[in-house]
Amino acid sequence: MADTTGTAGPSDPAGHPLLARHSAAIELFTDRVHAVGADQWDASTPCTDWSVHDLVNHLTTEQLWVPSLVRDGATMESVGDAFDGDMLGPDPVASWDTAAAASREAFREPGAIDRTVHLSFGDSAAEFYLGQMITDLVVHAWDLSRAIGADEKLPDDLVTFALRETKPYAADLAKSGVFAPAVEPPQGADAQTELLNLLGRRV
Repeated sequence: MADTTGTAGPSDPAGHPLLARHSAAIELFTDRVHAVGADQWDASTPCTDWSVHDLVNHLTTEQLWVPSLVRDGATMESVGDAFDGDMLGPDPVASWDTAAAASREAFREPGAIDRTVHLSFGDSAAEFYLGQMITDLVVHAWDLSRAIGADEKLPDDLVTFALRETKPYAADLAKSGVFAPAVEPPQGADAQTELLNLLGRRV
């Protein structure tokens, strides 16, 4: 269950803790995208079979889905293959920036996080979807950091949130085949290492 503790009401986008975390996660990943060197887009990443270009394209595509799912109430079937393939084009950084801004705007519309969204595994609360998006941004920010040699330290509050968000369904993620099996964290591992190991990353 997403953490919604805070003073703002669930229908009030101003100051909502989930939306604040989403903005912070967007900014974190944006910082890493802007740090990608011109000769690094084909570099390998911790994600099997993904280059830096593939990784950024994946996250860009995820953001492009948000307005359709959250704002328009679309289904996976109605959107179809609109976001398949390369969404980065000739200017990957600008493409990411545009998609990220649209995602943030859609989630911040009044009442957006109170809605139901139609995801690949069924209908879900937009709050849950938002929590998943935050977690994905945080973990992939580490993947991108490692790939390009940027600072791998993630913000503590985002790590704590992502770890709490992921633990209840981590076993299901591993079974899906999309994520590598969890890695046993070393004794005394910090929260970031625990999160990354839980999602199959070897730190």
